[in-house]
Amino acid sequence: MTKHEVKSQLAKLLATEDLVVEHRFVETAQFNVQTRVLTLPRWERASNSVYDMLVGHEVGHALFTPNVDPPKGVPHSFINITEDARIEKLMKRKYPGLTKTFFRGYKELSDEDFFCLEGEDISKMTLADRANLYFKIGNYIEVSFFNSKEKEIIKMIADCETFADACIAAEEMYRYDKQSQKEQQQNIDIPASSSDSGSSQSDREMTHEEMQEEAERREEENEQTENESSIQDETLENNTGSNGSVIEPEVRTVDTLDESLRELVSNTGADNIYVELPKVNLDTVIGKNKEIHNYIDSNWMIRDERDTFRVPDSTYNQFKRSSQKEVNYLVKEFECKKAADSYARASVSKTGVLDCTKLHTYKYNDDLFKKVTTLADGKNHGLVFVLDWSGSMAPVLEDTCKQLFNLIWFCKKVNIPFEVYAFTNEWIRHNTLANGNWAPLPSHYEAEDGQLVVEENFCMMNILTSKVNGKTLDHQMKNIYRIAYYFACRGCFSYEPGRRVSLSGTPLNEAIISLHQILPTFQRENKLQKVQCVILTDGEAGFVNRHALVTNYKGEEHIGYKRLVADRTFVRDRKIGNTYQLGYRFHEFTDILLRNLKDNFVDMNLIGIRVLAPRDANQFIKMYHGDTWSEEAVKINNTWRKEKSFTIKNSGYDSYFGMSATALNQETDFEVSEGATKAKIKSAFVKSLKIKKLNKRILGEFISLVV
Repeated sequence: MTKHEVKSQLAKLLATEDLVVEHRFVETAQFNVQTRVLTLPRWERASNSVYDMLVGHEVGHALFTPNVDPPKGVPHSFINITEDARIEKLMKRKYPGLTKTFFRGYKELSDEDFFCLEGEDISKMTLADRANLYFKIGNYIEVSFFNSKEKEIIKMIADCETFADACIAAEEMYRYDKQSQKEQQQNIDIPASSSDSGSSQSDREMTHEEMQEEAERREEENEQTENESSIQDETLENNTGSNGSVIEPEVRTVDTLDESLRELVSNTGADNIYVELPKVNLDTVIGKNKEIHNYIDSNWMIRDERDTFRVPDSTYNQFKRSSQKEVNYLVKEFECKKAADSYARASVSKTGVLDCTKLHTYKYNDDLFKKVTTLADGKNHGLVFVLDWSGSMAPVLEDTCKQLFNLIWFCKKVNIPFEVYAFTNEWIRHNTLANGNWAPLPSHYEAEDGQLVVEENFCMMNILTSKVNGKTLDHQMKNIYRIAYYFACRGCFSYEPGRRVSLSGTPLNEAIISLHQILPTFQRENKLQKVQCVILTDGEAGFVNRHALVTNYKGEEHIGYKRLVADRTFVRDRKIGNTYQLGYRFHEFTDILLRNLKDNFVDMNLIGIRVLAPRDANQFIKMYHGDTWSEEAVKINNTWRKEKSFTIKNSGYDSYFGMSATALNQETDFEVSEGATKAKIKSAFVKSLKIKKLNKRILGEFISLVV
């Protein structure tokens, strides 16, 4: 964890709320009491004591400074002094341990002369300057107050409990300093030189030496008078405007401290970038289920379905029959775990009715009453599936769909509502061609500076849903399987799926962003207690861009695009107050979005399923466990070789399953040719058991997550 992250956590802990903390190349700390954003300079040159003191001071404003306008008749610097004294007193009262932090921090500022007091006469400063020094470094320097009025104002400042008190004290101090300055101006009296000054002499005649001494004395007096007149003229000029009116009294120590603190700020390197997730409009993001399958069906109407789809339909029907064992296993596992969960939450209570079968034990048993066991109702579940519809999925899309279909049939059997979305850039893009011209794409949200970009052509196609009847669902699943089979066989058929449902880029990150609106909507519509999300993908997506203010060639500002910068970009969520730092690798950005999604929906299990070609497994393991010779990587590789599957636990998912596409593609039925030898029969049997073991292990672990 970096120094800035540590200080951010300190600020949040002191504030007892999830403040939005930003570290930027700014000169002074700022806190927006309305948006709850604390902006801290990057005090690279500050010691820990000074850094902690400055953080504690700004958090004091976050906790105790209200979002109200100060009185207009008092300069802001005067209110700064009284309010700073008030919030620091309240912070020390709330956190007694901060007293030592403030003591050490201000001592260091005093020792290094941050107020530039060397050679200055503090007694000649204004009351505001002396008050500022007294409440900040009064333990280390001598600050005097000369009359009862000054002491009364200092006591007012020390006794401030509310912001209104601080404003009243600031107004009194401002009025006093202004009056003092006016009196000083009125008392300026330029002394006139007099020829008779010091000229009285005795009646006796002066000697030559005495006359020479008298001339030197008068010359010195004239020079002193001229100097005093010059000083008084300068004072008069500084305290009056061009029309002779008195100007506002200055508070020099406030500006001096600000200037000195600016020297602690690092000016090297580039500034941090803070971005937020946009709230997308589901009406434009989601491709409607009925519209999608109407498009697919209309694309195939001219085909002779019996001949054209004979091979994919035959494969689909065969897979559907063979998968019933896995589906039934899923149902059995789910019901068992659900019953166990219900039993674990069961409560036993007495009925108040005697149990006659226990009456004979009355001498040694005090509990003779019947009991009743109440089983807690199980939670109603829902599943949202997100399918990767990118071009790189082509070789494994059929096998991935098979896994998806197993889970859908399971949901159908146990009456769990579900929705299946496929993320793509093609569905909307190819619907905008009007009259031979590309029509503008509708925006999914109103773009603002500092938001992540979700492109207008991004879409979540709702390809399958539990809202349709069984016959319609089977037809829709067959449509999806035909498309997957087409891409798996690299288009070696007399049909094609259509441009709008063809494979596209990989807007995985945009899909995760859209889930912030999809998941609560799904839960609300189906009145669910628990929602699980399953993402089936084959890889990572690149960084998305960010919206930022840019200037065109005419010098006009508008919202445009800029890239994210690794290591100094932070994704922040104002709703929950969390901030996530962007790493250098693509999958780290996806993990950030997944963690943020999980932090927003803490009761949800986020499951990743990745179907791997054998050559891709090692690279996938290295992404999350580093070098292949690390202990964990070796352990997972051994599991992969034996079982052709493994689980990653340190990603953004609760569990990230890796499964072999080759193993999943093999048939689980135990079939041997007639007249086969014992060795072949044994080999076929062992092979069938291994494949069933793989499916059951993965599916069993999946069920343990969704119960």
